[in-house]
Amino acid sequence: ADAMVKAANVTLIGKEMIGGGLVTVMVRGDVGAVKAATDAGAAAAKNVGELVSVHVIPRPHSEVENILPPAKA
Repeated sequence: ADAMVKAANVTLIGKEMIGGGLVTVMVRGDVGAVKAATDAGAAAAKNVGELVSVHVIPRPHSEVENILPPAKA
């Protein structure tokens, strides 16, 4: 998460411990910024352990948007 917010103009909106030592980190921002942030976060994660997946949702559908955490003001 630290590498992500330092690498690009994104907002950290949450993290979720999903079990088995896996963590989901969520950020919001412009698509390009989120892509840069996830690239940096992926590189940092690979340095300390195993990276399982990275996924960017550009312009999420309103029904998906409703279940995502809101951006913190």
